[in-house]
Amino acid sequence: MPTKVVIGAQWGDEGKAKIIDILSEKADVVVRCQGGNNAGHTVAVNNEVYKFQLIPSGILYPGKTCLVGNGVVIDPEGILGEIDGLVAKGIDVSTLKISSRAHLVMPYHKALDKAKEALKAKDGKDIGTTMKGIGPCYMDKAERSGIRVCDLYHEEVFAEKVRENVKIKNAMLKFVYDQDVQFDAEEIIATYKGYAERLKSHVIDTTVEIYESIKEGKEVLFEGAQGTLLDLDLGTYPYVTSSHPITGGACIGAGIGPTMIDECIGVMKGYITRVGKGPFPTELFDATGDRIREEGHEFGTVTGRPRRCGWFDAVIGEFAVRTSGLTQIALNKIDVLKDLEKVKICVGYEFNGEIIKHFPASLEDLEKCTPVYEEMDGWGEISHIRTYEELPQTVKNYIARIEELVGCKITMVGVGPNREQNIVIEK
Repeated sequence: MPTKVVIGAQWGDEGKAKIIDILSEKADVVVRCQGGNNAGHTVAVNNEVYKFQLIPSGILYPGKTCLVGNGVVIDPEGILGEIDGLVAKGIDVSTLKISSRAHLVMPYHKALDKAKEALKAKDGKDIGTTMKGIGPCYMDKAERSGIRVCDLYHEEVFAEKVRENVKIKNAMLKFVYDQDVQFDAEEIIATYKGYAERLKSHVIDTTVEIYESIKEGKEVLFEGAQGTLLDLDLGTYPYVTSSHPITGGACIGAGIGPTMIDECIGVMKGYITRVGKGPFPTELFDATGDRIREEGHEFGTVTGRPRRCGWFDAVIGEFAVRTSGLTQIALNKIDVLKDLEKVKICVGYEFNGEIIKHFPASLEDLEKCTPVYEEMDGWGEISHIRTYEELPQTVKNYIARIEELVGCKITMVGVGPNREQNIVIEK
């Protein structure tokens, strides 16, 4: 009964969408488990580029059941925009189902997100959110004042919750953040009533659908967003997201138990990137870093922001393997490193005169860490290669060394953005 979880094993942007897209071909059900439309997945198919933020990328395969789980926070306007965009391209979205238990992003969440970031930015302490309202929505969820998809279909309950929230959020915006923005509860209620009608045919209890699919022996693929080091508990806090992008988050966000997961696939890049602020031990500030950014098109899917780039970090790789129980790794974008005479791998950190091999919890400690590198010979153009045997020996050496350092086998290697540019390694 093959059920697979695909997660990002770095700071996000590892190319998960391509791996998910490839695995979706054999899956019966594809499930998005956490995050919101602050996460972007880009898939290239037949020279057509699709950009997903909430909808599982498995929707590109006809007949696949695509579920948005209870752990996702849903902006109705955002998901309806994605639906309309797919329909315009001839994609069937009738198999898309949305959890009735998922929480809704409301207009005041976005305003609070912007207001708080603006206030923190005055002291240079802004986190660098996407301003999509995701954090404030998860805050309401934890505070038990959130509004769920199921509430849309109980009009009196929904209206009461909106009115209560608007009263509180308007006060926060005015008296805490000194903002002129004030929301009209009745206007929000009317707008979301329209969203409810359009979404109604997609709303179900996804936990039942997932459980029954697994029991029937169907292949279920759980699609993670963001990456391990953005996890709310385990990431580089506070420069993290508001959900759990690790394997454990897939269980909670889909409503299943851990014994129902067979494989955990971590997606990494042959180098590493991050967006926003926070320590980054292997970050490159030279022409090599600029070259990797340009060659790898390292600009945010959602924000367009340039990503910070650095050498592969095996300390982070081992951390992801350990905290998510990875059973295999998909290593993407090694083609981006072409034509470099030498490539480097961080094998540990020098901290207070000692070499450490485990990722520190404290950002203050992490900032004091200096990467310890191993240098290896580089390679030339490989984007045309389609089998492992054809890869240059220097690439094979690079793959083998990463496997050894992180403690997990690499089963897929990406040499380009398209489906056919993914090499499966038989081991």
